[in-house]
Amino acid sequence: MDELVQRLNGLCDEQPFHTGWYLKNMKTGEEANRYGDVIVPSASTRKIAILVAALKAIHEGRLSLDQPVVIEEKYQYSNSGVFQHFTPGFTITLRDTMILMIIVSDNTCTGTVADLVGLDAVNELCQSIGMTNTMHRHGIPPANLTRDHAVDATNTTTPADVGLLLDLLQQATRDEAVAQQLGSTTELCQLGMDILSWQKLRQRLPAMLPGTVKVAHKTGTGARNINDAGIIFADDGETPLFILTVYTEHLPVEVPSGLPGNYAATHLIAQLSRTAWEALHEG
Repeated sequence: MDELVQRLNGLCDEQPFHTGWYLKNMKTGEEANRYGDVIVPSASTRKIAILVAALKAIHEGRLSLDQPVVIEEKYQYSNSGVFQHFTPGFTITLRDTMILMIIVSDNTCTGTVADLVGLDAVNELCQSIGMTNTMHRHGIPPANLTRDHAVDATNTTTPADVGLLLDLLQQATRDEAVAQQLGSTTELCQLGMDILSWQKLRQRLPAMLPGTVKVAHKTGTGARNINDAGIIFADDGETPLFILTVYTEHLPVEVPSGLPGNYAATHLIAQLSRTAWEALHEG
């Protein structure tokens, strides 16, 4: 593990921007991090917590998977996802709204689900499980955020907080006591894990892994940051191999090579994932 940490940090040290990460070897339970408790903009990785909070509300009977959800124009101002381009007023189920919130990072769906669940409920869930450095301030982040915005002008978290949430969610798919800790059931938590594994935005954590490798993850893109957080599975597609969350911050418009900062961060996340996979994968 020490050698792997050195390799991961070496890749980060080559870049002219902040990179924080959290890693857990699921076979041994070993954990490591780089700036794992530094608070940064969460961007759309926050949607993992919104998803888990929605599953809790469904278990409690406040919401239901098949209830109709009207997509309203007031949520269609964000440039993330596909529903921004649709004619408002159509109806889909809550289950489908949650799916699109994750797999194409649809912010129209996210704002809708966040309102149905309530940001207070999302924050209460995060605090109850130990995500003490996480704060959900907006259903959809402000549209006018500039690259020099204050960290607390938007939703925030840490690599370790999101790693904890992913760890609990994967445990909750088979351990009813952990599912209860999330206010849910093993069946609902399995649905959450399935939805994360259906992710269509695969340019970061999965990009340099074999195409057969299962990755349950959620990306995030902010005014000056590129993130990804997920669980990489073993060859059987059932056994979690490692958890890796990566958060970049203060990206320059261009790195010294002349390439865009967003590309450099995207490629770095893929490299970190590949490096961890090579060290922890067997066979």
